[in-house]
Amino acid sequence: MDIWQATKSYEDWMRGCTTLVESHLHHKHKQMRSDVSMFFRGTYYRWAQLWEYGFSELSHAPKVLAVGDLHVYSFGTWRDAEGRMSWGIDDFDESYPAAYTNDLVRLATSLKIAISSSALRVKFKIGCEAILEGYETALKSDGCPIVLAESDRNLEKLGIAAIEPPQDFWQKLCSCPVATAVPADAKKALARSLPNNAMSYKLIRREAGMGSLGQQRFVAIARCEGGFVAREAKAMVPSASVWLSGKTSHCPSYYQKAIRNSIRSHDPYQRVIGKWLVRRLSPDSNPIEISDLPREHDAEVLLRAMGSEAANVHLGTAGRRTRILKDLHRRKSDWLRSSAKAMAKTIKQEWRQYRKD
Repeated sequence: MDIWQATKSYEDWMRGCTTLVESHLHHKHKQMRSDVSMFFRGTYYRWAQLWEYGFSELSHAPKVLAVGDLHVYSFGTWRDAEGRMSWGIDDFDESYPAAYTNDLVRLATSLKIAISSSALRVKFKIGCEAILEGYETALKSDGCPIVLAESDRNLEKLGIAAIEPPQDFWQKLCSCPVATAVPADAKKALARSLPNNAMSYKLIRREAGMGSLGQQRFVAIARCEGGFVAREAKAMVPSASVWLSGKTSHCPSYYQKAIRNSIRSHDPYQRVIGKWLVRRLSPDSNPIEISDLPREHDAEVLLRAMGSEAANVHLGTAGRRTRILKDLHRRKSDWLRSSAKAMAKTIKQEWRQYRKD
């Protein structure tokens, strides 16, 4: 099965899971053709295939409830129950039981691609070492949530001086097209998540993400006590690993379980309601693109934090800590770098074929 056959098979399977927004899916393909990083982020289903059949030794490492689609762009900020700004992995769409090595190799592969495009400036070897150092240190210490709070000093954990919220956030959100034909269960989920489920709100349709582009997204925007509030409902689809295994599309998503079990300061507004993932939208609760970070940042420190956050998620699977550490110690020192380098080369070949066809 080549990349085009895999894409058609996967998207047909998705249509059996949910109603897709075909225009958004078309836009996704356009972005995937334009840039190898976008192709990488939009084709986890292909990664799952390549991983299963090309890295059999690594795929037999100790299993955890993995992130799945982990990469340098899958991190963001949110406000916890105490109002503190927290940072970590913000995308668990592809969560599924898998070898812990899957997440680490995918993160390192995305690093290799980001370095090639000059999105990150760090030597690949040093970057891989930073990921592993952060990962192993967090495992040994039983994990630690990354809370940035209000102090700039705490941002040193990420090797950056500041995180600037988008100034035009509400303007852009309010300019999205009004939603029509919104499913009743999506409306109900959104109403339940607002400060007052009897308050009036405007419903819009939103296009966002990359891997999940094509899935329905509805946003309820309301005015509350002098300002805007917003909640988004995104249609849930099981992990691409379910498609690969040949299982029914009615298999449950592991999204809620992955968040609940992770070592983190949780976002109280992020939860699965029925078939919808509901979360708060605000300037402080958003994915952070590498390109959005200040130019003056320490990539090595940031990658160490990413490795640490991967461990925070993996520690959510009970009884795996000792087994993972034992497995890590038996591996050659360059295992992550060599695996990610090989996978990045394969991804670029797949992208060229995808563009050509």
